[in-house]
Amino acid sequence: MRKEDNGAWHLPKDFTELSIADQVKLIEQTATAIMNEHGGKKVLSFNLNQEQASEPATLGEIIALKNEISPISLIIELTEAMPLDQIKDFSLLLHQNDIELVIDDVGTGSNTFDNVKNLLPYVDKIKFAMQNLRMEGRAEKIPEYLAFWVQQAKRNSLDMILEGVEDAKDQLIAKKFGISIQQGYLYGKPAMV
Repeated sequence: MRKEDNGAWHLPKDFTELSIADQVKLIEQTATAIMNEHGGKKVLSFNLNQEQASEPATLGEIIALKNEISPISLIIELTEAMPLDQIKDFSLLLHQNDIELVIDDVGTGSNTFDNVKNLLPYVDKIKFAMQNLRMEGRAEKIPEYLAFWVQQAKRNSLDMILEGVEDAKDQLIAKKFGISIQQGYLYGKPAMV
């Protein structure tokens, strides 16, 4: 999710600025806008931090959203590691409702390997965000970190997503590591729907 401010897009300072109910409404509007587009499987992702994922009403809102936007697929991306007992229940309920679960930003923030290693059996994908390392001034570490996370994805039979694909060089990095699921400004920038 991005916010528009005088023609520039940026991340909200806090994803909890919008309630889950408001975020669900935005996803429903987006689903309506893309429903009649031709071609390919349609997928929408919904980011949740730990606080949002812990809210009692969140799972019900997400499951209702999935039913509302069907046949569009829904993916939940966790931006922060959750406790193991919580992710087990969360994962079970999402999977029972044909909703995939992703750990976002692996290797940065709270999603370090030590914090997520026990969660990997309960998710479908992991997402590596190159832009996080670039913003931290550690872009030279991308190949090393990416190799590690690709290995973890293979070891746990998970799909790998590469985020922050900005140009042809980034596409070559994805190709080198065998990552077919890519996200970034190379493929499109935020737009009002």
